[in-house]
Amino acid sequence: MKYVGMALAIGGVVLGTLAAYVYFCSPRMWVMPHLLAFQAPEPMLPAGVVPVEAAPPLPTAEEAAGVKSPVPASPETLEAGAVYYQYYCIFCHGPNGDGNGPVGESYVPKPADLRDTKYAAYSDGQLLRGILLGVGHEPVLERVVRPEHRWSLVQYTRQFSKP
Repeated sequence: MKYVGMALAIGGVVLGTLAAYVYFCSPRMWVMPHLLAFQAPEPMLPAGVVPVEAAPPLPTAEEAAGVKSPVPASPETLEAGAVYYQYYCIFCHGPNGDGNGPVGESYVPKPADLRDTKYAAYSDGQLLRGILLGVGHEPVLERVVRPEHRWSLVQYTRQFSKP
């Protein structure tokens, strides 16, 4: 019995030493590459892939005053704008544009009340800048709202501030 206990103790020490060696000194730990995400080389694009162009840059605050929407306020545009409002805006501004959306209630400052008549005086370019870069957006909407949805959204949000 005495030898069994001693054999178990020696076996435990040997196994422990082997496990420690494998854990700390195994070759794969020394050859494993350590790259941070921004250090990894970008893979080559597959043949035939065409890169997507970025959205056109927004006008500056000074330029925005003179920008007019290239999309007219037709019934089709307003209908499309209503759909895009559901995609991007309703969660913060609410269904009536009053700033009482379910997500917007948690923001400080509270989302803008789009029914305010001051927005009726904004040019199309100023309204577009406000939609994409407004307070609280942390310019996320500039990257989220697709360029082909933007002007329809401008035309639709104008409906809230009409007298």
